[in-house]
Amino acid sequence: MYAFETNQLTKTYGYRTVVNHVDLKVTQGHIFGFLGKNGAGKSTFINIVTGIIKPTSGSFKILGIEGTDDKVKKKIGVLPDYSTFYDDLTGIEHLRYFGKILGVSHSQADLIKLLEATELGDAIKTKTKKYSFGMKKKLGIAQALINNPDLVFLDEPTSGVDANAVLTIHSLIKSVAASGKTIFLTSHNLDEVEKLCDEIAIMDKGMIQEQGSMAQLRKKYQSQVTVKVKHHKIPSEQKTVLNEIFSKIARDIVWETEYTTLVADEESIIPIIHRAFARLNIDVYRIEVDEPSLEEIFLNLNTSNKSA
Repeated sequence: MYAFETNQLTKTYGYRTVVNHVDLKVTQGHIFGFLGKNGAGKSTFINIVTGIIKPTSGSFKILGIEGTDDKVKKKIGVLPDYSTFYDDLTGIEHLRYFGKILGVSHSQADLIKLLEATELGDAIKTKTKKYSFGMKKKLGIAQALINNPDLVFLDEPTSGVDANAVLTIHSLIKSVAASGKTIFLTSHNLDEVEKLCDEIAIMDKGMIQEQGSMAQLRKKYQSQVTVKVKHHKIPSEQKTVLNEIFSKIARDIVWETEYTTLVADEESIIPIIHRAFARLNIDVYRIEVDEPSLEEIFLNLNTSNKSA
């Protein structure tokens, strides 16, 4: 089942098309990464599917329901990039207030537990005007979860927070997704998206340029495989045997005392390498494969688009 799906979703302003016939399906229970440069159309797309603005054409379903009505809005949570709070309300008062707006009620203990989950347990009685930017980001996440939503939109959830808080937020995102809820995540931190997301879509000029899991994206953009093997010292006669095997399946072979590096076109060489070492009773301590990161894929895609 899909948490939400769009069909030829389009938004134009005058002669400018910001979202251009987008077809996108987000699987329920997944952490879905949504990437793109500034001005790619990401915010407009999110504003459409969360009911803030209307599309020019096309359609979408949220949790199986066409469009975004009041019933659907109660089942989604949204963290915008910049959250605005009432200065004279404390964190817990804020959650209670927005809970009432959404028609949900929580005990004091439940609200405290939610604040503690976002590392705001020590600031329960602190007014938000005294919150740092990072603290406001955490309160925004707590607010997005106040109605126990089935679908959560998180726009830059870790921007402006310290390293420890990033780990806490990552853990919280994983926990929420593990409970069967769907996270739709936008972030400029590509390493974060690579680590967290089950599937990723990259938008450019209002269109989805790429979509898939990291494994699928790597397979498409990986032109070669670099394998580095850490092993026990190899006697010269055994190195000769290995070199004869490896020269048939790889190139640019570099021999070091405890490392051997090879370059090939496919990762299917890895089990061949492993069996060759095992056959000669040479201990292998580690095999590392140099794979393209999401950042490299993202830059590659943008470079291709510029030259097109």
